[in-house]
Order: sequence, then C-alpha cells, then structure tokens
Amino acid sequence: MRTYLDFEKPIAELEGRIADLRQMDGETGVNVAEEIEKLQGKADSLLADAYSKLSRWQKAQVARHASRPHFADYVSQLVDDFTPLAGDRAFGEDSAILGGPARLRGRSVMLIGHEKGSDTAGRVEHNFGMARPEGYRKAMRLMDMAERFDMPVVTLVDTPGAYPGRGAEERGQAEAIASCTEKCLGLHAPLVSVIVGEGGSGGAVALAAANKVLMLEHSVYSVISPEGCASILWKDAAGKGENKAQDAAEAMRISAQDLLELGVIDSIIPEPVGGAHRDVRLTVERLGDAVESAIRELEHLSPDELKQQRRDKFLAIGRTGLA
Repeated sequence: MRTYLDFEKPIAELEGRIADLRQMDGETGVNVAEEIEKLQGKADSLLADAYSKLSRWQKAQVARHASRPHFADYVSQLVDDFTPLAGDRAFGEDSAILGGPARLRGRSVMLIGHEKGSDTAGRVEHNFGMARPEGYRKAMRLMDMAERFDMPVVTLVDTPGAYPGRGAEERGQAEAIASCTEKCLGLHAPLVSVIVGEGGSGGAVALAAANKVLMLEHSVYSVISPEGCASILWKDAAGKGENKAQDAAEAMRISAQDLLELGVIDSIIPEPVGGAHRDVRLTVERLGDAVESAIRELEHLSPDELKQQRRDKFLAIGRTGLA
C-alpha cells in the first residue's frame, strides 16, 4: 500500500478513485477504462505540478519517505557480488553502516552506506541509520582495504545524524566521526559520495568528504535537522510548531538545488516524477549512471592528485567571489 505525504492528499484521493474503478472494471459489465484514463491523466498532472514546486520542508519529507530506496535496494539492484564485511576490529559491529566489496557494472568498488531499515523491525535493527563509533571505524577499515586493492570507494549517505547515546559518546563518537572525515580527505583512492535521502550533520559528512559529492534531486543535506534547528533557535520543535521547522528548512537552504548553487555538491541526480519511491528501478539506474561517470572522471588521477583535488574542493567552499 502506497504511503502519501500531507501535500499529496489531492493525488491520494484521485489514485484511490482510480483503484476503486479498476476493481469495479469487469465486475459490473460497465466499461470504465475511459474514466480511468481521464482520472489518471489528472493525477499525473497533479503529481508533476506538486513535485515541480516543492518547498524545502516538503523535500525533507520526501527524503524521509518510508518507501524511499535504502542501501539494501541499491545493493540488490545496482551491484553484483556484494560481500558484506562486519566489525571495526576494536569493539563490535554496527548495523547502521554497512559495506563491503562489490562489482559496479564490471568495476570493483568498495560500497559503504547508511541503512535505515524498511520496516519497524529493520529500523530498530539498523538504529534508524544512526551510526555508533564502531560504524565509522568499520568504514575506515573498509576504506583502508579499498586503498590497498586500488578500488574506488562509493558511499551512500542517508542518516539523520550520528547516534548521540551515552554509550556512543563513551566509546568516542566525536573522535570516530572526525577520524572518518580525515580518512575520507586523505584517501588515496577515488571517493564518490551520494546523498540518497537525509544527510544529517557530522554523521553524514564522515562518509561524504569526497572527490565527487552527488545528491538525488529530492534529498536534503544540512548541519542539523529543521526540527533541531527550530528547537534551538525558537525553543519550538516540530510537534508544537511545525511552521518553525518549515522556517528553519527554508533558512538553512537544505535542498540539493541550494547546495549545488552554493558549491557544496557537484551535481544532482534527477528523480522520477513523484520521488525516488515511485520508481525505485529508474532511480537506481540513474544513480548508477552518475556514479559510473564520476568514477571515470577520477580514475586517471594519481593518488596524490586525488587527495589534492579533495583538499582544494573543500577549502574552496564558501570562498566564491573572494580574491
């Protein structure tokens, strides 16, 4: 059953009527194909119109959609021979960050990413994509392996942020995030990152300090969630004053389009009309094309050139127009 967001209610009503008519078709002896076609055209038009002018807050809602493709979907549809590797060789396993070697269209890569889970049990198992220190240390271990075997690293980012629990802090959460960010910046292998849903705070940056940073069209990337920002600035989280979260989303400029304009990311991957969850297969195909193209742009660079390119890229952010 399809899940609709608040701003999709008119579309939900039309698609509900279409579903009812399709169920009636053939049962009553009345041909309703013409009416179905008419309603479908209207629903498609409403959907295209709604998604052509999403606010930043609405984009945040789309980025969090329960049916949006997650890491497991990309593993099953984008790569072959994925071999998941577990553990940080220091404390234990973290299931919010998954990774291992795989073949992307015939090329060996190290694939690493956040997994939120696709149902209640899965979300609990993967801690809603919020990694603990061992997750970031596992990612560093896999990056070291990629370096040794001369494999490009591809990271898929989808997290509201790193896990802020007491145990995580006691095991060095801040240090793990900083070290993982440093590992990305110093990596002597091509590194391509894609923000596929939410890119939240240091928990996202730790896997996204890359040579090429891409974003799906309706994903978001910010230093804090809109709700968190509203809570800090206006002492008003989303539950009591959702408008404040909307105001925060607008003020922070969290959309892919904003971040491309600001020079924080390198390119945007178009999503199907209605968001990635409406056509997962097409989304995966487009993401694969973009990642493959990015790797090809980087593979001619030497290890030192890759590291320098990454350094120059991030030092240049925010300096547009300066002498």
